Amino acid sequence: MQSCGSKLLEYGGSTWHEHCFMCHGCDKPIGGEAFIPDKNNYYCVPCYEGRLAPRCSCCKKALTRGGVTYRDEVWHKECFLCTGCKTPLAGQPFTSEGEKPYCVKCFSTLYAKKCAGCNTAITGFGDGKYVSFEDRQWHQPCFKCSRCSVSLVGSGFFPDRDQILCTDCNNDD
Repeated sequence: MQSCGSKLLEYGGSTWHEHCFMCHGCDKPIGGEAFIPDKNNYYCVPCYEGRLAPRCSCCKKALTRGGVTYRDEVWHKECFLCTGCKTPLAGQPFTSEGEKPYCVKCFSTLYAKKCAGCNTAITGFGDGKYVSFEDRQWHQPCFKCSRCSVSLVGSGFFPDRDQILCTDCNNDD
């Protein structure tokens, strides 16, 4: 390489004269400025943000670092919020109703079915396994005989109006 009186820049095993290291978008020298590699091309930050960077589904601004992907769309972490309370969801457990994301608390309040044993929301988080029978649901630990409280998980049971009974309690009748 001939010396043209400028510094040499190295990146990815290649070397350029400072004034020869050009933005693929605007053809201006990048020199020692920040740049973004994309495949075999290099872009100055304004060209990358304006032409190639994915756009946040919420604010429509360029997403240049990190982010969240939800339903094949990208979001800034600070833009990905609970539909109900607007709490940031990035890095938090969340669920959805239809196309909209919700934190566990909002989902529980608005949409979750209530356990027939403890009357709290069945969210699928934490102790997420549950039992469903006809129009009622129970957290697994709550699925117990209405009389003697023995666990009915994996056992036979007998519905008796609003109660559920184990074999022994049903036979006592």
